[in-house]
Amino acid sequence: MPGLSAADAVDEARQAIDSASSRSPAWTGPTSGPGAQPGKSIAVLAEDLRNGGVLGVAQGIREAARAIGWKVRILDAGGTAAGRSRAVADALASRPDGLVICGSDAHELEPTLRRANARLPPVVGWHAGPSPGAIAGTSVAMNVSTDPIAVARTTALAAVAQSGGKAGVVVLTDSRFAIATAKAQAMADVIRQCSGCRLLEVRDVAISDSAARMPAVIRELLAAHGPRWTHALAINDIYFDYAVPVLIEAAVPNGAISLLSAGDGSAPAFMRIRAATYQTGTVAEPLNMQGWQAVDELNRLFAGQPVSGFVAPVHLVSGENVVSDGGSRFVYDPENGYRDIYLRIWKRR
Repeated sequence: MPGLSAADAVDEARQAIDSASSRSPAWTGPTSGPGAQPGKSIAVLAEDLRNGGVLGVAQGIREAARAIGWKVRILDAGGTAAGRSRAVADALASRPDGLVICGSDAHELEPTLRRANARLPPVVGWHAGPSPGAIAGTSVAMNVSTDPIAVARTTALAAVAQSGGKAGVVVLTDSRFAIATAKAQAMADVIRQCSGCRLLEVRDVAISDSAARMPAVIRELLAAHGPRWTHALAINDIYFDYAVPVLIEAAVPNGAISLLSAGDGSAPAFMRIRAATYQTGTVAEPLNMQGWQAVDELNRLFAGQPVSGFVAPVHLVSGENVVSDGGSRFVYDPENGYRDIYLRIWKRR
């Protein structure tokens, strides 16, 4: 948007949102690869299964592992350092053939993994770093994710488009995670580049503390910014689970504040969007599909082949498309045939 007039910037934002809102996006992932490697067992280190993104991917991994013929064990760290240490020890004690780091920061977790076992099996991540692909300096050969910067920019552009370039924005993030910090910075940059918008505040709230902290945070933000606050942009839907009851209690009109999330497309987020209750959008990850991708990436590593490197396209869920692509089940599950494609790659069909 830099260099554009205010009207042109809003028009560009609306075009970007229309593109990101398309239904049933075509499959752009792999169509060939190694057949299923037999008899494998994998462990999933889940950062916090209360997080809808982590839970959705874990469920996708379990579904895909069953389809490929592997055993899978899911360990919940509960969002704490002690929980991560315990989950790592339990996972590696079972001597799995492969690991998936699901939602934890790979750089933070690497020393714990190395202390537990200096010789690790192949490792794949989901949202384990700030970008898709291998994570330098860690054991992660492939970090499965959409492009977090594109996700964040789409979320912020939705606020620009909705407000006609006059949004008053609060950004909610969790600075413990590199991917969250990158998203928050990208959202803030878009708002700063919008000449008629105002970045009111960037508020740091740990996802694991959101239930305890968000009610007070929302009251503080309402008191500090009043009607200037028109849009909340969050790095995860979970913040809004605890924001909406306070907005209702404070008698904030439903159209006065728009909630937009840069991930991950939780079931409560779909419910709020369908009910038109404050939340107007979430840039949803295709969580179940990404679980299948994590299994496929491990299968390639087991076969001694390079990872696919697939990065799913960004998709904005809004009131206009919320019932398509799995939305009737309160998830974003692209209707692009990915299950059949992976089964054919694995020669399981």
